[in-house]
Amino acid sequence: MASEKENKVITINGDAVAPGENRQVKINIARLPTGTLIDIPIHVFNAKKPGPSILVQAGLHGDEINGVETLRRMLQNDLFKIKRGAVIVVPILNIFGFIHFSRDVPDGKDVNRSFPGTRRGSLASRIAYNYTSEILPQIDFGIDLHTGGSQRHNFPQIRYTAADERSKILAEAFNAPFCFASRLIGGSFRKTTFKLGIPTIVYEAGESMRFNEEAIVKGIQGISNVLVVHKMLSKENGFRKEKSIHFESTRWIRASRAGMFIPSAVNGKRVSKGEELGVITDTYAKKSKSIKAPYEGYIFSINNQAVVNQGDALFRIGK
Repeated sequence: MASEKENKVITINGDAVAPGENRQVKINIARLPTGTLIDIPIHVFNAKKPGPSILVQAGLHGDEINGVETLRRMLQNDLFKIKRGAVIVVPILNIFGFIHFSRDVPDGKDVNRSFPGTRRGSLASRIAYNYTSEILPQIDFGIDLHTGGSQRHNFPQIRYTAADERSKILAEAFNAPFCFASRLIGGSFRKTTFKLGIPTIVYEAGESMRFNEEAIVKGIQGISNVLVVHKMLSKENGFRKEKSIHFESTRWIRASRAGMFIPSAVNGKRVSKGEELGVITDTYAKKSKSIKAPYEGYIFSINNQAVVNQGDALFRIGK
């Protein structure tokens, strides 16, 4: 039994990681049709001194690779040499999606709409169930790394749960360029952790299936900032000093017509009311429609789709 001055034992899938031990464990998920066993690799850093246990995960959507690279670099560069508490690092949660360059698992279901899952449900539900059962009882906080999907590029941003003040505090500690409250989605990892009383934030940065250096670097900075705030790392490991810009509201600007979409706005930049953000034009150079900012704010997501339909989301602006 651990003493009051010793950190707790982290136990995952029957593997116990004692205080002062750093080790890789795994959760067995399923087999491929070939019989190959699929596991989720999990890195556990358990310091001797007591402190919070923080989960840092990526690859919940298999095609969102910026978070995967963020955690790979941190592991490679030994950036989880913590002084107290524990960090559980999951570089790729959705192994099936990662293998197939897909957001989902082979049955077409989204793991991030399948939490908390069931033991005998669909493949996505089983992954969620095993993960919920093995990982969530071990942690005090969660950091979930994502990117934009469907050719949308997200400027580095943190999303927290409005009804959870502790998640807002965690978001402020991460200190991404932009920060705002976002609604909880049914079946999502964040909604499940909220119900369990585990503050969780979502870091969104970059675009699916495309590395973005700024997204990766700011992700490393943010995770390090959280560890510094919780006195798990020394202050010199913190990076970004500027405070996050907090959005009180956000809005998607949508295409009023179909055509070729040519954006001119720069992601992450402040825009003025009425400022031109781009144009939609037909392929014959006969008609062109200017897209203007409805109010002053910051662009923090841009659709990189060249051909759009009426109603497609083009820019997301926060104020």
